[in-house]
Amino acid sequence: MPALSSLRRGPRRISPFVLAAALLAVPLSACGSDDSGSTGGAAATSSNAPGQSGGTLAIAVGTDVGCVDPQQVRSSDTLYSLRQTVDSLTDQNPTTGQIVPWLARSWEVSADATTFTFHLRNGVTFSDGTPVDARVVKDNFDGITTKLGGLASLGVNYLTGYAGTTVVDNLTAQVKFSRPNAAFLQATSTPSLGLIAEASLAKPPAQRCSGGIVGSGPFTLSSYRPNQSITLAKRQGYDWGSSLWTKRGEAYLDKLLFQIVPENGARTGALQSEQVNLIANVIRSDESGLKAAGKTLRTVTLSGTNALWVNHAAPLLKDVKVRQAIMFGIDRKAVTGLFPSGTTPATSILSPKTPGYADQSSFVAYDPAKAKSLLDADGWRVGGDGIRTKDGVPLEITIGNPGAISSVDTELELIQQQLKDVGIRIKIKEIPVADINNIQQSGSYDILIANAQRPDPDILRTQFSTKLNNTYRLSPSALDTLLEQQAATTDQVKRKELAAEAQRLLLENADVIPIVNYVVEFAFSPKVRGLEFNPSGHPELHGTWISR
Repeated sequence: MPALSSLRRGPRRISPFVLAAALLAVPLSACGSDDSGSTGGAAATSSNAPGQSGGTLAIAVGTDVGCVDPQQVRSSDTLYSLRQTVDSLTDQNPTTGQIVPWLARSWEVSADATTFTFHLRNGVTFSDGTPVDARVVKDNFDGITTKLGGLASLGVNYLTGYAGTTVVDNLTAQVKFSRPNAAFLQATSTPSLGLIAEASLAKPPAQRCSGGIVGSGPFTLSSYRPNQSITLAKRQGYDWGSSLWTKRGEAYLDKLLFQIVPENGARTGALQSEQVNLIANVIRSDESGLKAAGKTLRTVTLSGTNALWVNHAAPLLKDVKVRQAIMFGIDRKAVTGLFPSGTTPATSILSPKTPGYADQSSFVAYDPAKAKSLLDADGWRVGGDGIRTKDGVPLEITIGNPGAISSVDTELELIQQQLKDVGIRIKIKEIPVADINNIQQSGSYDILIANAQRPDPDILRTQFSTKLNNTYRLSPSALDTLLEQQAATTDQVKRKELAAEAQRLLLENADVIPIVNYVVEFAFSPKVRGLEFNPSGHPELHGTWISR
């Protein structure tokens, strides 16, 4: 199979940066679901019949964040591969949202959601032969909160209030929090809290990023070539998969080859020419060609949105009327035409797939007349070039596009045109992936565009609480209390009410500007069978096989 980097690249297309739960892929779970949008070759990819063992599955993804430690990575493109190398204490049913056993065969949660006791499966080992026991659970959570810290922003946020883990016995770990953490059980199903071996925990974070980790998953890291490929090999003797998996024992496939192909056109061409078996982030304009080539398309609707993430410390964006004008100046229905079929306009910062979603369409609406009225009342006057000014300052805002990760130029150019019509000049700035964390932490940006998703309403707290990272520089307010309360209650009705009120405050003040509900589309050869997806849209490849 030729190296895909040698393929001629087509025009740049949309493949938005994913904040998997924080800006989550810097990182964000009801949950993501397979919409059964299979078309083209095979009508379905799963089967109760036994699969065929052996072979290599070649997958083309758009980006590489330069790290192969799942506890430090937030990008979905990279987690597609790393998810295969680590197991989690629990798993989450992508249809019902139910939390089910994986490495933990059972658990108890205290009434106040401060103590979680996990009973582990016996006989589970990491790929270096060491046991998965209560001690390693403790050391993983201790390491995330102390050794990794901000490098594991998702895991640290999931472990807010972590007070330590008690090793009750070899197979029983009791995790305690200083205050209620109702979302923690769901968080244990994510790769951010996936377990790694003691030998990996002992390494410096940078070494874990460059050289990978030892996990207990169905595949192991075979090689990593930055910005080129990630290769995984089947774990011999694996026999402790999630209770959701129909395939028991070892994986079918011998090898997984993830090749980094930044351009959508090149990934599509690679699949059409059978150089790869599977691609992610299919765009609408490529759908018809892939169907005509007999490829299977699968749309997965996730628990998140594509949004503009606002820095409230930026001078012009401190003004709520400016933020609201941006909110009302965007025609979301027009933007959906750039995304896969089935994409819908956002009506809140949570998507309808997310537990706790509440429709805020009165605030998230296209109303250019209202946008102009807000700016008129705020003293912004239209100049000869159509751009507004106030006290000699033009209404000019820069939107950062993580272009070194993936291109969202087409989407931003449409938004740029729409906002110019209300008198706002948008400048587009591409940001190398290596600079994203520094830019967020330093606050040296106006707005960032990205996807964020998690199948739990606690994403609101991990993104917007001023008591956590406060990446968006919000001022302390009543919102903080609501976010803390929803994280503390185990009453799901009350939690939904609190999440709804938090969404109302966020959208009424345009603290964040949702655009579309997050949908990802995969395309693959009809020979690929048994392909399933978890709530975060990551493929589950343990039960995947190639028909020959």
